[in-house]
Amino acid sequence: MPIALAGSIGYMINGWGAENTPDYSVGYVFFPAVVLISIVSYFTAPVGARLAHKLPVATLKKVFAALLVFLSLKMLQTIFTS
Repeated sequence: MPIALAGSIGYMINGWGAENTPDYSVGYVFFPAVVLISIVSYFTAPVGARLAHKLPVATLKKVFAALLVFLSLKMLQTIFTS
């Protein structure tokens, strides 16, 4: 929570005078997205916690590794296609 709060404040301060930001945003923080992400997280966090307690550690590690590989490939794709 402290890291997320510090990061959010940093994005608000750094983007304070930015042009072409959408309505309902402060700096680079778009508050409708904050509200929607918070609502979805409120309902899905207990599901994730239950899954984390039910699944074996090896399975969780493999799923997390697959997620990291997917995200790194997606990042590489954006680098090479732009």
